[in-house]
Amino acid sequence: MNAEIHLTNTSRISSLDSVAERLAQQPFVPAAMLTNRHLMTIIGTKRPRRFSILQHAAERREFQTEPDTRVVAYCHWQPDRLRRPTILIVHGLEGSADASYVLGTASKAFAAGFNVLRYNVRGCGGTLHLSPRLYHSGLTVDLHFVVRELIERDRLPELFLIGFSMGGNQSLKFAGELGDDTPEQLRGVCAISPPIDLESCSRAIARPENFIYEIRFIRSLHKTLREKNRHFPGAYDLSRLDGIRHLWDWDDAMQPYNGFRDAQDYYNHASSLPFIPKIRVPTLLIHAEDDPFIPHEPFRDARVTANPQVRLLMTERGGHVAFFGQRQSDEDRAWAENRAIEFCRLLAFLAPASRVVFP
Repeated sequence: MNAEIHLTNTSRISSLDSVAERLAQQPFVPAAMLTNRHLMTIIGTKRPRRFSILQHAAERREFQTEPDTRVVAYCHWQPDRLRRPTILIVHGLEGSADASYVLGTASKAFAAGFNVLRYNVRGCGGTLHLSPRLYHSGLTVDLHFVVRELIERDRLPELFLIGFSMGGNQSLKFAGELGDDTPEQLRGVCAISPPIDLESCSRAIARPENFIYEIRFIRSLHKTLREKNRHFPGAYDLSRLDGIRHLWDWDDAMQPYNGFRDAQDYYNHASSLPFIPKIRVPTLLIHAEDDPFIPHEPFRDARVTANPQVRLLMTERGGHVAFFGQRQSDEDRAWAENRAIEFCRLLAFLAPASRVVFP
């Protein structure tokens, strides 16, 4: 059965303001007993889930983004793909296209009638051998190429980006880099728990109460670099791993491989906050005030609030990426995933009817 994009009361959806008003009608209510931000973050992201997207065959596709680099996306196409909008989902730090939040969002998007691409950031998801280079939170060159190819070669009429955490920062920076040259096919961007100010995030995750997250990231990054070195022997000085205790140490040691002077230089140039004023496409930021390691203050910055294309959906609770809510009659507990898909659906409804299929 072909999925269809379906909306009710669409007569009220006529602008970005009306989209934002619609989203605000379903506030986040945390699941019982999950008012602690650490419990929310851990249980909300690690709970067992089932994903309907896995029932649909995926096309594994490689994109040659640089002479020595390929990235992989898993594409789930509707039968009439050229008449359907498409969502590209970008995962977080040390994640992959198989992360639970990616699969959950992909399942909802496909059921709603979208084509879906589950995108692996460079080197992630078993693709270390496809590039000698490391990824980082401000890496956008691959997104530029992938989006351009989907528009020019695939002729996809409507594209949306949904990025989680690091993927949200990449998506926002990408949209800001496009600026006034944003193609009409790019219809919207949604970023969930994005680290828009990397310096403040690096300082926050180094706090003692956040050691469990920082240790997990550091261990995973160490493992990734050692595996990368097996594919490209000698490309990296593994002795730089000695003495790394914090993500700031990691960035000081490793970001020079990405062309930055040190951690501070990296944070200054890879954060999406300075690029948000240049965004020219409808953009939704979803963030929780109690996120353990992404401070909420930068989201109140005038560079965010003054852009008429940007809307902020800030919740008191939600942790990092988790947003595990109370069960609703018409949707599952993954509140942020539901709002992201609703945002894209509402924007798709505003698209020219000649380019998108509706019931």
